[in-house]
Amino acid sequence: MRDLPRPDPGVADHRSAGRLLWWMVRRVRHKLAVSVGLGVVWMCTMALAPALIGIAVDRGVAGRDSGELAAWSGAVLALGVVQAVAGILRHRYGAHNWLDTAYGTVQLTVRQSARVGAALPRRMSSGEVVSIGVSDIEQLGSAIEIVDRAAGAVTAVVVVTAIMLNTSTRLGLVVVIGVPLLLAAVALLLRPLQARQEAYRTRQGKLTTRAADIVTGLRVLRGVGGESLFAAGYRAESQELRAAGVRVGRVGAVLEATQVLLPGLFLALVVWLGARLVLTGGLTPGQLVAFYGYTAFLVPPLRTLTEAADKFAVALVSARRVVRLLALDPDPASPARPVPVPPGPAVLADPRSGLLVRPGVLTAIAAADPADAAAIAERLARFTDSEARLGGVPLRDLDLDELRSRVLLAENEARLFAGPLRESLGGGQVEDALVTAAAEDIVDALPDRLETEIAARGREFSGGQQQRLRLARALHADPEILILVEPTSAVDAHTEARIAARLGPARTGRTTVVCTTSPLVLTHADRVAYVEDGKVIAEGTHRELLTGEPRYAATVTRQEP
Repeated sequence: MRDLPRPDPGVADHRSAGRLLWWMVRRVRHKLAVSVGLGVVWMCTMALAPALIGIAVDRGVAGRDSGELAAWSGAVLALGVVQAVAGILRHRYGAHNWLDTAYGTVQLTVRQSARVGAALPRRMSSGEVVSIGVSDIEQLGSAIEIVDRAAGAVTAVVVVTAIMLNTSTRLGLVVVIGVPLLLAAVALLLRPLQARQEAYRTRQGKLTTRAADIVTGLRVLRGVGGESLFAAGYRAESQELRAAGVRVGRVGAVLEATQVLLPGLFLALVVWLGARLVLTGGLTPGQLVAFYGYTAFLVPPLRTLTEAADKFAVALVSARRVVRLLALDPDPASPARPVPVPPGPAVLADPRSGLLVRPGVLTAIAAADPADAAAIAERLARFTDSEARLGGVPLRDLDLDELRSRVLLAENEARLFAGPLRESLGGGQVEDALVTAAAEDIVDALPDRLETEIAARGREFSGGQQQRLRLARALHADPEILILVEPTSAVDAHTEARIAARLGPARTGRTTVVCTTSPLVLTHADRVAYVEDGKVIAEGTHRELLTGEPRYAATVTRQEP
């Protein structure tokens, strides 16, 4: 995947989409070359069959020569065998090309989604990402799969045209002029079809996002009585999507009808002209039969070419959507020449707020506005760009992967994954982390304890249980610096007290930062930093700040200062 040319961020024009399609062709170039060769053989054997049949008619039937008839009939049979073998192998290679392209695109987009990480939901809707994995990969795969048939169709049309020009210049010219005209007529329908398909896919992505949001918040909606309101909104958008689909289908139907009507009229014209030439002695009966066969044969290649044009147009729309995803970069990116990460425990500093996090200390951040504490946490973990420093070195100068291995930010938006609970928590011996997070009772209640299969997002657990399991996972990772944002906001006071008492001893020798205003947690912190308007205005122990800083006391006791 590394050889994919990276488009400029935010660019999703024809050129970028074309580069993506070209990368896909290069990825399957060896199999594609074989399938193109087989497609040419497959189509050309079909193109030559009318010529052999015409010779058999003239020499065997009209000439009343059974030997010639048997010989040329055998040649037609041999040609049919070659055609059958080439067609089977072409289809097999075409299926491989489809799968390689479609699922290569899946791998590419999944890796990009993982690379973008937390920035992805802010840049692109979940519905659009799902639409890429469900429908766009099929369109891209189909565009690559039809290349061999299109190449065979072009070659066959050229061969048939050459034969017809050699046999009858007049009919040959009709084919030479008629084929481009047919393709031009079909091309007129491709632009409105492409525009309507793009609009339809955009609506489809938005509706998928809305459906995901409704399912995620279904319990809350039912609790506040908003289920019917959101259902009505979804129903209205669904009807708009249906109408857009009908508009796409209307243009598609006209295109399909055109693909049948125009080649049919073209066939009738060529047969009529050929019959007149037979009556005037310009063609033999066998040549007329051959011309009819040529003209009938031209219908599938012409339909293949129009189908290819349609698929390439649709694939271009899909490629633009994939390029939009590939153009995204994570919020923070590693520098071109990263500075080595300071060795050993180091001070983590946020100059914007004035916070200093000393190594080996449990530091709590209590903010009058919780959003300020969350913003500081994101800067300390370099989820957003800032002047934050580790050991005096700006975080923006450090390699992001190395920084992530030493500094872990655990938020309540983190997800539990489907599969065995032990694997979702990081694997290995997670029992100590579960005890620290006061989550033993959750595991004890499961039928197979840590080996129990859980659903995506841990839907079978309550909000408080999910929070404790996420905390256990973060503790089990055992990073040098652990930053926790409101780790006990969804648990009861008794459980919160147990977690607060166990957290410090479990992290002995490690640096821990907790963003919270809970007195139960603040009591066990080695040092507390009180933040107002994004700035640290007081520091000390919980007891010192309670007695010496009225604004802090008002914040943590939920009282007016």
